[in-house]
Amino acid sequence: MKVSAEKIAPKIAALSEAVAACTDRSTPEVVDKAAQVVQRAARRIELSGDYTVVALAGSTGSGKSSLFNALTGTELAESAVRRPTTSRAMAVGWGTSLPNELLDWLDVGRRHLIASDDPGLAELVLLDLPDHDSTEVEHRVTVDRLVDAVDALIWVVDPQKYADASLHDGYLKPLADHADVMMVVLNQVDRLSSEEVEHCVSDLRSLLNREGLHNTPLMAVSALRGDGVFELRGSLQATVKRKQTMLHRIGLDVRTSAQALSDDLGPKVPGKINTSIKGRVVDTMGEAAGVSLVTESVGEAWRRRGSAATGWPLVSWVSRLRPDPLKQLRLGAQAALEQSPTDLNRTSLPKATSVQTARVEQGLRELVDQASQGMPSGWVKAVSAAAHRDQTLLRDDLDTAIAGTDLKVHRGAWWWVLITVLQWLLILTVVAGVLWWLVGPFLAGSGFGVPILSWYGIPAGIWVAVGGVLAGLLLAGLSRVFVALGARSRTRRAHKELRAAVLAVVDQQVFAPVQAELDRYHHAREAVREALR
Repeated sequence: MKVSAEKIAPKIAALSEAVAACTDRSTPEVVDKAAQVVQRAARRIELSGDYTVVALAGSTGSGKSSLFNALTGTELAESAVRRPTTSRAMAVGWGTSLPNELLDWLDVGRRHLIASDDPGLAELVLLDLPDHDSTEVEHRVTVDRLVDAVDALIWVVDPQKYADASLHDGYLKPLADHADVMMVVLNQVDRLSSEEVEHCVSDLRSLLNREGLHNTPLMAVSALRGDGVFELRGSLQATVKRKQTMLHRIGLDVRTSAQALSDDLGPKVPGKINTSIKGRVVDTMGEAAGVSLVTESVGEAWRRRGSAATGWPLVSWVSRLRPDPLKQLRLGAQAALEQSPTDLNRTSLPKATSVQTARVEQGLRELVDQASQGMPSGWVKAVSAAAHRDQTLLRDDLDTAIAGTDLKVHRGAWWWVLITVLQWLLILTVVAGVLWWLVGPFLAGSGFGVPILSWYGIPAGIWVAVGGVLAGLLLAGLSRVFVALGARSRTRRAHKELRAAVLAVVDQQVFAPVQAELDRYHHAREAVREALR
């Protein structure tokens, strides 16, 4: 299938998004390698996209430099008994100019131009790399860097060391996903008989197949005699002519890194926080913030205020001497003024107990466990950090939210005023009865014509006074029942309002950050899927 820059660009962009999402969460080595692929791919496409860079790589004594000379028709690469002979990477190009900017990016200083009018080689850059098993650390670093950067690789092996573990375990197996842009060349077949060549090729082919390199071509050559060199050069010319190797290599790099990220991300996890767990977290945080104490205080304050307003005036004043529960907590009055939350005073609610704090922590752990179930450890830590982002700020915001909640108790029930008026009318009745009882006989004896009434021998004034007292007490008792019912209603309403206030804070300070991590995780998975398409 033909690959184009237009098709590969969205995959690079998707991998870049996945890298951004996975940074500081997924395995650093996997993320860093994917980030390098993104940077390298974008720069490689930008630099001389028409050129194909092929590298000859191999171990000490494999005849790599001799094969390089045979392919280029030069003696540019040093080949001698002394090992290693290639200390620095060298580049050869054909035609009228070299892609110097590309070679600068590859950091290949030794470069040569071979004048040629062969169109099959005009856009080929052939590199001779240092030995991958060199004792010089700098040589191995150069090989590793260029193996990642070039468009295609030709691994040169010899009959003695073609199964060497440093090659197979260090390069071929890890690059199995790149089998299509690699070739293995068995050099120095001039040292073998025909049967030995056939045996070595068969054994090496089986070894490559077991390592997942079924699509990697295998050729037998002799740089000394020229066996297979013409065919190898023809293969290089065909590679250049297709103009697909560079994009194909980038596509394989992107896919390999995306697959590594996908494996690191693990299986798909739930995309939303469990609703029941949300409810438990809100309840435990509300309890720790003092919601129960406030709701109890609302009921108590309503009962006291109702009793003071509707009780028998001669005794109800005593209830006003006791401190108001809400005022003790510095609640109620500020909400009535409809101030902004930043202007509200703090409450005087006690700090959460150790039991309440433990329940909050247990709820948060349950939240983190559910939300991050199946996630890698780095993502679990990120979710946990989001849930515990700033506990001090959370406590302050919860306290402010409670202080700013309108508890609907700053104004009494409408009927309280009516009962108050009736109670004072009954007080006046009592006063009138007492006056009638005390003053009536005096007025009757003074000739004012005021009758002296009695019932069962008891003056009517006393009956009126006693009736007023009993009516007031009865009215107070009935009012107390309705005040208690109103207190329960206000308590339920206050609990609902306070829970809503707590939910708003917890949603902003806990649920939203945790959900953001879940969204980030799923965005990373989606970006990885896009890169793998």
